[in-house]
Amino acid sequence: MSSPKFLSTLLLFLILSFLLALASASLASQGRALLQWKGSLQSQGSLESWNLDTSPCNWTGIACNITRRGRHVITEVNLPHMGLAGTLNVLNFSLLSSLTSLNLTLNKLYGSIPPTISALSKLTSLDLCNNNFIGIIPLQLSYLTKLNSFNLSNNQISGSIPPWLSNMTRLNFLYLSDNNLSGSIPKELGKLGNLLELTIYTNRITGSIPSTLGNLTRLQLLDCSDNELSSSIPSEIGNLAELTMLKLEQNSLAYSIPTNLGNLTKLNLLFLWDNHLSGSIPHEIGNLVELAMLDLDTNNLTGSIPISLGNLTKLEFLYLVKNQISGPIPHEIENLVELNDLVLSQNNLTGSIPSWLGNLTKLNTMYLWGNHLSGPIPHELGNLVKLTILDLSKNNLTSSIPTSLGNLTKLEHLHLPENQISGPIPHELGNLRKLNFLALQVNQISGSIPPSLGSLTNLTNLLLFNNRLSGSLPQEFNNITNLKLLQLMNNNFSGHLPLDICKGGVLYYLVLSNNNFEGPIPKSLKNCTSLSTVRLQHNQLSGDISENLGVYPQLWYIDLSFNRLSGKLSPNWGGCHNLSLLRISNNEVTENIPVELGKLTRLEQLDLSSNYLSGEIPNDLSKLTNLYNLTLSNNQLVGEVYPEFGELSNLQFLDLSANQLRGRVPEQLGNCMKLQLLKLGNNHLNGSIPFQLGNLVYLQDFLDLSHNSFTGEIPSQFSKLNMLEALNLSHNELTGPVPPSLSDMMSLSFVDLSYNELKGPLPNCRIFQIAPVEWFAHNKGLCGSVKGLPSCGSHTTSKDDSNKRHKLVLLITVPSLLFLFVVFALLIMRRKKYATNDASIEEGGFSIWNFNGEYAYNDIIQATEDFDAKYCIGSGAFSSVYKALLPSGKLVAVKKFHPLEIENSPSKQTFWNEIRALTQIQHRNIVKLYGFCSNARHKLLVCEYMERGSLANILRSEGVTELDWSKRVDAVKHIAHALSYMHHDCAPPLVHRDITSNNILLDAEYKACISDFSVARLLKPNSSNWSMLAGTRGYLAPELAYTMRVTEKCDVYSFGVVALEIVMGRHPGDLISTLSCPVGENTFLKDILDPRQPPPTTQAANELFAVVMTAFQCLDNNPHSRPTMQNVSQQLSTIGARPNSQPLDMIKLCHLIHVKNEEAC
Repeated sequence: MSSPKFLSTLLLFLILSFLLALASASLASQGRALLQWKGSLQSQGSLESWNLDTSPCNWTGIACNITRRGRHVITEVNLPHMGLAGTLNVLNFSLLSSLTSLNLTLNKLYGSIPPTISALSKLTSLDLCNNNFIGIIPLQLSYLTKLNSFNLSNNQISGSIPPWLSNMTRLNFLYLSDNNLSGSIPKELGKLGNLLELTIYTNRITGSIPSTLGNLTRLQLLDCSDNELSSSIPSEIGNLAELTMLKLEQNSLAYSIPTNLGNLTKLNLLFLWDNHLSGSIPHEIGNLVELAMLDLDTNNLTGSIPISLGNLTKLEFLYLVKNQISGPIPHEIENLVELNDLVLSQNNLTGSIPSWLGNLTKLNTMYLWGNHLSGPIPHELGNLVKLTILDLSKNNLTSSIPTSLGNLTKLEHLHLPENQISGPIPHELGNLRKLNFLALQVNQISGSIPPSLGSLTNLTNLLLFNNRLSGSLPQEFNNITNLKLLQLMNNNFSGHLPLDICKGGVLYYLVLSNNNFEGPIPKSLKNCTSLSTVRLQHNQLSGDISENLGVYPQLWYIDLSFNRLSGKLSPNWGGCHNLSLLRISNNEVTENIPVELGKLTRLEQLDLSSNYLSGEIPNDLSKLTNLYNLTLSNNQLVGEVYPEFGELSNLQFLDLSANQLRGRVPEQLGNCMKLQLLKLGNNHLNGSIPFQLGNLVYLQDFLDLSHNSFTGEIPSQFSKLNMLEALNLSHNELTGPVPPSLSDMMSLSFVDLSYNELKGPLPNCRIFQIAPVEWFAHNKGLCGSVKGLPSCGSHTTSKDDSNKRHKLVLLITVPSLLFLFVVFALLIMRRKKYATNDASIEEGGFSIWNFNGEYAYNDIIQATEDFDAKYCIGSGAFSSVYKALLPSGKLVAVKKFHPLEIENSPSKQTFWNEIRALTQIQHRNIVKLYGFCSNARHKLLVCEYMERGSLANILRSEGVTELDWSKRVDAVKHIAHALSYMHHDCAPPLVHRDITSNNILLDAEYKACISDFSVARLLKPNSSNWSMLAGTRGYLAPELAYTMRVTEKCDVYSFGVVALEIVMGRHPGDLISTLSCPVGENTFLKDILDPRQPPPTTQAANELFAVVMTAFQCLDNNPHSRPTMQNVSQQLSTIGARPNSQPLDMIKLCHLIHVKNEEAC
């Protein structure tokens, strides 16, 4: 009996031993798999305990469990932040099938996620975040249906979010943020009914937010921020009643905020900033009584701040910055007693700053800048003793700075600039010992700087410029040793500069210009190597410049001009290698120009004019190839102009006048093709004038070679200088005739050839006919039509010339007679047609007078008190404009022409025909010409009065904020419609010649009208101002640089410039100069919009997109590639019907400029 019992016991023992051995082998194989993976890692981090001598269950990061059969198996691998580097490719997941948790976060693992990870079928938590995994999310992961938490955030995962994630129905946490995921959010995610947290922020996800997410009724956190999501916020989000955090910021979401977000009563944080949301803030937001943080900034929200926000009594942060919110700050905000940050800047808020804001005593930050708030700064703000930042800048605040602000002892930033604050700086501000930024600039603050400011020893930035401050800087100023930026320009300060102004050695921006400071430059500046910008010009500083200035490796801009500085220029300037501008003009500096200046290879502007410099100009300056302005005039420099100066290929302004230079002008100067101004006058230069100067076709402002000893003839090549406006060759020894080809210098408005030995006839062009005789006096034998010069008789031409002239007369006269006969016949027919209109053409109750205008003329004289200056509202090259209120009550603008421009006009009949033609032009966007008065004293045009004046003035003024985006788009349309009418509906077509922002006038309703059109017809084509009539620099079509032929396409180009100017709020010169290059690669359309305006609404953004795209088409360098104004007008008329699919902050300029440049993107 005992034998069978013994045998059964023995069998049981053997089975248990076998099972224990089997279990040991299984754990060992799991360990070997982990050790094999460890061996593949480039960095094994903190895995020292992983070895064969110990059980895997005792290894770092490993947890085991015992199965029902008594086996030990590895169930958890948790290795966060272990410094591991490598891939997962070697890891045999099939041997780890019992794993329930795998956590490898915060390591340096890379490569793709192995599909074999699907073998971990029992896995409930997978965390691979904060590594460098790449590739897509493998399909095989869909088998991990027991997952509760899935975290792949902060990797480089690409592809789309897979719809099969909906199979993981047990998921509570899904984190896919900070990757390179693209595509849309799958609607299938709405099936994850157990989800508590979903984050997909910082990817490239597009499309709309699926409404199915509204099914995730257990969701507590939803973060889709920093993607490219568009369309609206689905109203179904309002079903997520458990939500505590909703983050949708930094997308392109549009339309209004759904009102049913007010159902999310457990919400603690709501971030919708940096989208394209529009409409008003729903009052239902006031239902979110648990809300601590509300950020809606950088949208297009309008309307007022809802009073219901006063219900959010737990709110700590309120950000509504950069919207279009209007109205006053509601009193209900006073209820937000927990508020730390109140940020309402860059809106259209009006009214005064409420005094009750002083009751929000937990406030740490208050930004109200960039609104239209008015009235005084309430003294109750002094109760906000926890405040660290107070910014009220760019409003309309008045009165003085309240002394109570001195109570804000924790304040670090105080910004009050660009208001209308007056009175003194309160000495109580000296209590703000933690202050590091004080900005009070552009106000009307008066008095002196209180000595108490010397207590602000932590101050790094002090900006007081453009005020009415006076007196000397207090001695206590020397205590502010941490100053980095000091701007005091444009005040009335006097006295000496503080001796220790740079004692701390950190000052880098020093701007004290346009004051009355005197005495020496402080010696502390000599060793202030941190200096980057120094502007001390227009003061009365004195002393030896060489003693108090040192070597500044960071310096790029220094202007010491218009002072009384003496001494010599130190060779140390050569050590300022980053210097871009050096200006020491109008001082008393002596001795030589140091050759070391030739080491300043980044120098762009060098102005040492109006000093007492002597010696020769160093040839080393020719090495400064970045130089575009070299001004050394009014010194005592000797020697010659070196040929090497012709290597300065970027030079635009060269002024060496009023020195003692000798020798010839080197022909190499003709290589400086970018020169716009060349002044060599008042020297001792001799020899002939190099004909190569005729290559300087961009000379515009002045060519001055006067008061020298030049001999020989005037180079005929000067005729190529089509853009030159002033030429002075007087007081030389020039001989021979004035080249007839100079009549091609169409832009010339001043020429002085006096005191030479010139002879023969003057060129046959306007400037040489109307000029005063003084311009040609003291020559040998000049003749011409200038009053005071002898006329050129027939003896001056040879017989051959006479024969040629007779033939020329016949060739011209016969066709001319035929032409005049046809014109005469047409005029007879036209006169019959308009005979009934000549007596009186009624326009709005105001007559066009029978061209004698006697009655109306007397009314205008009386209304303007004989053109008294107080009635003058504008003046230009040809005329002045006066405002006149006539006895009838009609307000008109009267343009009075300068007499010189009319005296030699065409015949009276042609003149009157021209006026009659102008009166026939009728378009709502062209300033109405009511009539014309003419007599021996005056020539007057009487026009429609435009209340708001020129577009240029509005864009420069504070009133520009009233010119909102819709008004700007309308103005562009108005100009286009008027030009289309002039080019395509007038017979013959009218070319304006001078479309600029100065010639666009706006009425009381901001309707834009073109003015000054076709006035050039009143003058001879060869008028001295013909180039100005044909365009204004900055608006000229590029083809006018090589031809003076004006076509409709010149108007199209100018329109493109004005359209961009309207959108940008400033002249787009820098932008236009880069249109032919691959530009805009990193520049977005939103970056060029006028920053003084709030971001445009969706509708306005679509219109601005179309305006800018059309403007770029008009700015094509090839006139034949530009659209007609008719096409432009039609395009702009339909822009509301062509919505743009992309928001402005996603549109790069390179996509708009030209098809040929799109590759640059």
